[in-house]
This record gives sequence, C-alpha cells and structure tokens, in this order.
Amino acid sequence: MESFSTMSKSAVKISSDLLSNPLCEQEPGFLEMVTAFDTAMKRMDSFNQEKVNQIQKTVIEPLKKFSSVFPSLNMAVKRREQTLQDYKRLQSKVEKYEEKERTGPVLAKLHQAREELRPVKEDFEAKNKQLLEEMPKFYSSRIDYFKPSFESLVRAQVVYYTEMHKIFGDLTAQIDRPGLSDEQRERENDAKLSELRALSIVADD
Repeated sequence: MESFSTMSKSAVKISSDLLSNPLCEQEPGFLEMVTAFDTAMKRMDSFNQEKVNQIQKTVIEPLKKFSSVFPSLNMAVKRREQTLQDYKRLQSKVEKYEEKERTGPVLAKLHQAREELRPVKEDFEAKNKQLLEEMPKFYSSRIDYFKPSFESLVRAQVVYYTEMHKIFGDLTAQIDRPGLSDEQRERENDAKLSELRALSIVADD
C-alpha cells in the first residue's frame, strides 16, 4: 500500500512542477494540457488514498486482529505440552513401583505416586480434550473470517481501476490528438528531438 501512495504522490509532484514551468506561461496550449494532467493526477491520488484506507480497514486491521489470537493459542499448546511431560514423568514413576516387589514401603510409595498422578492426568486430559475440540473449529473458521476481507479487497480493486480507467480516459480525450498511431507519435518525437540536436547550443564539441 505504501508503494501506491508513493507513486500517486510522486505523480502529483510531477504535475505540480510542470505547472510551475515557465513554458506554461508562454504556451496556452501546453498550460491547458498540463492543467488537465494535474487535475487527473490529483483525482488519482484522491481515489488511491480512498483505496488505501479501505484496504487498511477491511484487510489489514482484520489480519492484525486474527494474528493477535496466535499468542494465546500457542500458550494453550505449550501448557498442554508441559502437562503431558508431567503426566509422562509421574506415569513412569508409577510403573516403576508397580514392577517392584510388593513390600510395605513399595506399596506406600506406589499409592503416593498414583495420588500424585491422578490430578495431573485429569488436567492433561482436560487440556488435550479442549485442544482437540477447538483447534479444528479454529482452523475451519479461517475461511469464514477472511472471506469478507477478500471480498472487500476485490471490490476496492474494482472501484479503483474503474475510476482510473475513467480518469485517464477523460485525460486522453482532453490532450490526445485523434488519428495518430503510436508509431506516428514516435516518429514525430524523433523529428523534434533531431531539431533540438541540430541547434548550435546543444551541438557536440
């Protein structure tokens, strides 16, 4: 978007500089052409700013809001992973005591290990269930979330380029000389350039 703004601002600067050129005071025909060009560039800049504002509101800001969800999502995944590690560690501890001979002290430690495992297991299962249920909903909602933004972007592009076509169509009607092909214009420009090069003040030393 910044490149669009820079381009249109540069075009307005060029047209403004041309208007201040002394040739505009000396040649009414040139002044008329430059004035038409300046008006077109200012119209272009105005519509370009509208387009930038529209994209900012309907695309960029929703993207930022959507991105703000990820830290919370990542944190939920990390909490689940940490709980899983605690669960595995305590489960391994229980299994270790279960493999030992069932003496009094071992049974006491086994009971204690199982008691430590139970809330951690429940916590992990709750976190895991939540992620299993909500992650698919999160991913499937992306299309519904971005669809309006995409539609707004397309509409903004259609409006912008429709207006650009009109602006430059109007400009062409004002300054163009009908009936001349691009080849004819190129030959005419080359002829004028040759005349300039023939002047003594620009002749090669």
